[in-house]
Amino acid sequence: MPKTKIPGVNTVKKRLADGSVQRYYYHRATGRRLNGQPGSVEFLSDYVAAEKTLTDRHAGTFNSLIRDYTLSPEFEKLAESTRTEYRRMLTKAEAKFGNLPIPALEDPRVRHDFLTWRASVSRESGDREADNRLSVISSMLTWARENGRILHNHVAGFRRLHKADRSELIWLPSHIEAFMKVAPLELQRALILALHTGQRQADLLGLSWNNYDGSTISLRQGKTKRRVDIPCTAALRRMLDGLDRDTNLVLTTKTKLPWKARYFKAQWESATKAAGISGLHFHDLRGTAITMLAEAGCSTPQIAAITGHSLKTVTTILDKYLARTRTLAEEAVALFENARSTEFANRLQTATQETVSVGAKSLK
Repeated sequence: MPKTKIPGVNTVKKRLADGSVQRYYYHRATGRRLNGQPGSVEFLSDYVAAEKTLTDRHAGTFNSLIRDYTLSPEFEKLAESTRTEYRRMLTKAEAKFGNLPIPALEDPRVRHDFLTWRASVSRESGDREADNRLSVISSMLTWARENGRILHNHVAGFRRLHKADRSELIWLPSHIEAFMKVAPLELQRALILALHTGQRQADLLGLSWNNYDGSTISLRQGKTKRRVDIPCTAALRRMLDGLDRDTNLVLTTKTKLPWKARYFKAQWESATKAAGISGLHFHDLRGTAITMLAEAGCSTPQIAAITGHSLKTVTTILDKYLARTRTLAEEAVALFENARSTEFANRLQTATQETVSVGAKSLK
């Protein structure tokens, strides 16, 4: 019998006296034994009964709110990676607040309870993890308020502990050159794609050949659900047209398998370390692409059309990332030096009073 993995169900194997292996199934949350085989009427009946027991047990509590939120249409619209991360952090919160009655969330003093819990998480797992957990709880409480489950979200607007400023963290030409010298081909291709499209890692790893028509990459972004049509640069076309299409995906591992996010991250970190690069991540290539488009003279709407950002977000990113680049400053100085209107300023030089006096006498 093939191995069966069912969400919310634990499978236990036991070797019997005759040497055969028997599988037993248990409802993970309640521990109840599920009779029959997965898919059978008996199994499904036991599973539904266990779920009802769980629902009744947590009715009117923080746990029930988590359950309803993660089953909501709003939650389903989130990117798959976001849903996975939200579930992880909400599971952590269940251990502390699972039995908290929903009416208690209406008391403003509950904010202190959540902030105290965040402080303990911060000491164990760091400020960023602590902030992210509380941020997910706040998102859930906002959903509950908008859906009439509670009247107030007393966690909203909390001040974050983690203050990350990645405004100067962009990939400079020296970083890219060092990476391309040591990274395997499959990672070099990922960098080129990211640099020439400004797309997120998840969207690039899921990019199929159907998204490329020979001149344009068209895709619907997993996080924002926006559709973007990106005309390919000549360099990007050369790379894509030179690749074998023996798999459905454009980017694959060395063995032609789809990338797993965790494995890709590990391989990317290994390559950056070998290149002597620290503090830069794959996601920083997105900001780098926006910066390069701006340096090339692209307007904010033009950049947004390629990356899929809103106009406001592009402006915000440029306010941060352009602080690191000298290209625009050098171009501005070149214009200053060659403009007729600034000719007088370019002739200015310092002079001592004696020189000025001598110069004045010679004019008489």
